[in-house]
Amino acid sequence: MTQTAPSPFREGIRDGIPIALGYFAVSFTLGIAARNAGLNAFQGFLASILNLASAGEYAGFALIALSAPYWEVALVTAITNARYLLMSAALSQKFSPKATLLQRLSVGYAVTDEIFGITMARPGALEPRYNYGAMAVAMPAWAVGTALGVVVGNILPLRAVSALSVALYGMFLAVIIPPARKSRVVAGLVGLSFAASYAAGVLPVVSGWSEGTRVILLTLLLAGGAAALFPVREEDGDGQ
Repeated sequence: MTQTAPSPFREGIRDGIPIALGYFAVSFTLGIAARNAGLNAFQGFLASILNLASAGEYAGFALIALSAPYWEVALVTAITNARYLLMSAALSQKFSPKATLLQRLSVGYAVTDEIFGITMARPGALEPRYNYGAMAVAMPAWAVGTALGVVVGNILPLRAVSALSVALYGMFLAVIIPPARKSRVVAGLVGLSFAASYAAGVLPVVSGWSEGTRVILLTLLLAGGAAALFPVREEDGDGQ
C-alpha cells in the first residue's frame, strides 16, 4: 500500500508548530508592554493579529503609552517594519506565474521573519497552501499570547518568559544549518551575517539606528554582495 505524501497545508502546520510555540512565549512580554500602554486583552489580541511584528508592535505600544499622535504611531511602525518589503520582494520571485492576486496578498499578510525563513528554505516554487498552514498555527499563537500577556504576563517571572522564547532561536538554527552544511558560500554568509549584525549593534552611529533599519542595510549589503560575487545559475536554483 503506497503512502501518500502530506499536503502542503499539513506540512505548513507541521513546520509552523515550533514557530507558534516560540511566538506564544515571546508575545507574553509584548502583552506586558500592551498592558503598560493601557490596552486591554482584546485590544492586545487585535493589535497582534493585525500587525504580526514584534519590533513594530513594541514601538507602537511605547508611543501609545506616551500619548503620541496617530500619525506618529503609524509612521514609526511603518519604518520599523520596512524590512518586510525586502522579504516580500524575495518571496515574489518564488511564486508561480499562475498564482492569483488573492494568493499573493494572503501570503503577504504574514511575512514574518520565521515564516519567511521556512518558506525560502523549501525548494521549487512557493506553494501558498504551505504558508496558509504555517499561518494557521503561528498567527493565533502570537495574538493569544499577547492577550494572555496583558492578563497574566506580569505574574510570571521574567526569566521564565525568556526561557520559553528559546524555541524561536532553535527554529532559526533549524532553518539555516541544513543549507549552510550543503554550501560553503551559504555557511560563510551566515557567519558573516552574525558578525556584521553584532558589529552594527555596537559601532558608533550605526548602533543608534533602529533595528529594522540595520536589518535592511545589512540585507542589502550582504545579499547584494553575494549575488554579485556568487550568482546562482538558473539550473542550479531549481528553476527559481
